[in-house]
Order: sequence, then structure tokens, then C-alpha cells
Amino acid sequence: MTVKTRDRMIQTTARLLQERGYYGTSLNDILAESGAPRGSLYFHFPGGKAGIVAEATRASIDQATVALRQSLAEAPTPGAGVRRFVEETAEMMAASGYTFGCPVAPIILDAQAEEAALAELCRTAFDAWADVMRAAFETAGIAPDRAATLALMVEATHEGLFLIARARRDIAPLTTGAAELEALIDRAIPARGDR
Repeated sequence: MTVKTRDRMIQTTARLLQERGYYGTSLNDILAESGAPRGSLYFHFPGGKAGIVAEATRASIDQATVALRQSLAEAPTPGAGVRRFVEETAEMMAASGYTFGCPVAPIILDAQAEEAALAELCRTAFDAWADVMRAAFETAGIAPDRAATLALMVEATHEGLFLIARARRDIAPLTTGAAELEALIDRAIPARGDR
């Protein structure tokens, strides 16, 4: 029972952060929407709002990281893996009514200056995602410096396309961008004789 309550609170917080941002998500909202008893909040999260937001953000980061790794591992090329990942996030965005997005963006945009631990969590998320992509690109034969640059371009493009898609309430920018990212990455892979 305790684990279920804690997990439910984390899932609810993650969703509310996506929908409303850090400041738009209150502890009362988390309790009401998760159905958790008031006393359970500080029992499970002695750090209050910052603690539960950190746990929810960490869980969302972990889910995104697993999905990214899986997309890259299962695709025939790293470009196809990136395309698959972006298209899957586009589908999730549409299914959520355009509230789904990057798990760290609400924190960066709302609370980074006030919550140093959350700011660090966001920075390390971007670093981890870039490292996952860079490693896949290098494995495909892309030079390390180029692989790092491409990973940054993927992150920047994906984040920007999330905002555009959300503003337009249309996933077409994400799916179009995904195809362009695939082409860009796969063109960077040297021909077999050049490796």
C-alpha cells in the first residue's frame, strides 16, 4: 500500500508538471489528484514540494532515457533510432492533448534559479541523453567531435519542436523534424571503406 501511494504521487506530480509547470503545481493538487492522504506527503517526501518534484522529474528522466536507448538499440541506423524516438514522443504528445513534453523543461522554465538540486538534475539529464546518442553515433563510425555536435543538435531540435508542436497543437513539426534528423545523422556515417 505504501509503495503504491508513493508511486501514484510521483506519477501524478510528473503529469501535473507537464501540464502546469512547477509553480502551477501545488501540493494540494498533487494530493487531490493522486488520492493520497495528506499525511503521506511528508512521510514519503520529507523535502516537501522540492522533494516530490525531484523524484517525479527523475522518474520521467529515467523513462525518457530508457526509451531513447531502446529506440537507438532497435533501429537499423542511429538516425532511424532518433527518428523513432522523436515520433514516439510526438504520439505521446498528441495522446496527452498536447500537454506531454520534455520532462525537464517545466523545471528549467519555472524553478531552476530557486532549486539548485533540480537545476542540477536537469543539467545531468541533458548530458545523459547526449551521451546516449553520442555513443550510438560513434558506434556507427561517426567521429567523436561530430557525434557530440549531432547529439546537441538532436536535443536542441527536439526541444524546439516540442514547443512548436504544443503551440500549434499539431505533431507535424515533430514528425517532419524527425525525418530531417534521421537524414542528417545517417549522412554523417562514413561509408564502410572510409572507416
